[in-house]
Amino acid sequence: MKKSSFNKLVDILAEINDPKEISKFLKRILTAKEMKEIPKRIDIVELILKGEKHHDIAKKLGVGVATVTRGSKALKNGELKIIKSS
Repeated sequence: MKKSSFNKLVDILAEINDPKEISKFLKRILTAKEMKEIPKRIDIVELILKGEKHHDIAKKLGVGVATVTRGSKALKNGELKIIKSS
């Protein structure tokens, strides 16, 4: 079975053991917008863990409430245990 492009990306990132190299790799393949938008997903989860309201998070980060709700559901399902409140 042929691997999806997403799975190829995961494999590449898993092979890179150095955070600086991961950063350089991502900066080369992501657009400036992607570099801002993707980390917002982590910010969303951190703010949920701090107890902030979904609408407040959406406004603060400039995302839709549905995006915040998606992060909240994944957190409740135990899928984002690696992310801790900072």
